[in-house]
Amino acid sequence: MQLDNLSKQLEFIKEIDKIKYIQRKTRLFNSNRNENDAEHSWHLAVMALVLAEHSNEEVDLLKVLKMVLIHDIVEIDAGDTFLYDSQRDNSKAAEVLAAKRIFGLLPEKQAAEFIAIWEEFEEGNTAEAKFAHSLDRLEPVLQNDSNNGGTWAEHNVPYEKVIGKVSVMNHGSTVLWGHAEKLIGSFYAEEDF
Repeated sequence: MQLDNLSKQLEFIKEIDKIKYIQRKTRLFNSNRNENDAEHSWHLAVMALVLAEHSNEEVDLLKVLKMVLIHDIVEIDAGDTFLYDSQRDNSKAAEVLAAKRIFGLLPEKQAAEFIAIWEEFEEGNTAEAKFAHSLDRLEPVLQNDSNNGGTWAEHNVPYEKVIGKVSVMNHGSTVLWGHAEKLIGSFYAEEDF
């Protein structure tokens, strides 16, 4: 049993290496290079460690770490969908299939745990999921701020659309949302969109 579990776990570990090749629209801080999903997930994990005190509610930090580390693994199959893309809602079915396939490589108990954590993140109803979503929205705001508007400017994303997508941060951290809202407002105050 233990060797069978190890075999499945190692197969999963090999499979998720593919996340390093999933390119995101956002660019690294002060850079022209696009971030990949592995870099994004790592950055969110460190952000969770550093910024946990700013969560609206007390959170199970280990659960938040699990969420931010695995939330984008489904993009190995489903691909990355730009936050401001009008086709974004159509990607959910593909992500569910991807979650079942990729997490299904793990032993049954671990697969069920990872799927449950991924679903909890997607539903966004718990304190942990709300805080994880806040971090997931904050990182691109910081990146875009460091790159003179980054993807907002590049794709002519209007202020109202950015606020509409990013304001979900408020549910997990009013402190982080307040900071992000100022950065977004500062950029759009200087631009003509």
